[in-house]
Amino acid sequence: MQKIEHLGIAVKSLEVSNPIFASLLGVAPYKAESVASEGVTTSFFQIGESKIELLEATNPDSPIAKFIEKKGEGIHHIAFAVTDILAEMKRLQAEGFVLLNETPKRGADNKIVCFLHPKSTNGVLVELCQEAPADNQ
Repeated sequence: MQKIEHLGIAVKSLEVSNPIFASLLGVAPYKAESVASEGVTTSFFQIGESKIELLEATNPDSPIAKFIEKKGEGIHHIAFAVTDILAEMKRLQAEGFVLLNETPKRGADNKIVCFLHPKSTNGVLVELCQEAPADNQ
């Protein structure tokens, strides 16, 4: 693991939340992006080397919609940057962590990602992120 890549925050509305976080952080979001496979639209803020990702559900069956229904708006996940996601997945699986996906999948912000099940990480949803290779864009 290299660093904390971003914190993901589930929100009901990017239209409402973007101005709140822009005011709080003193910067505008640098990117908005939809990830259809996850049923989510994201908005990213950059503060130094840190990022905040706001996540809004695009359909009622998406993981974000279910999260908000169960827990309300708030911190959804912590993401760590890795240089070799496959090696890190293998290492963590050998350590007993439960992967939510067996192979990396396309995420937002030009990343390939894998999530670890919260039941194996003290209730915290953990995301591994690697810059997507040029042929994976």
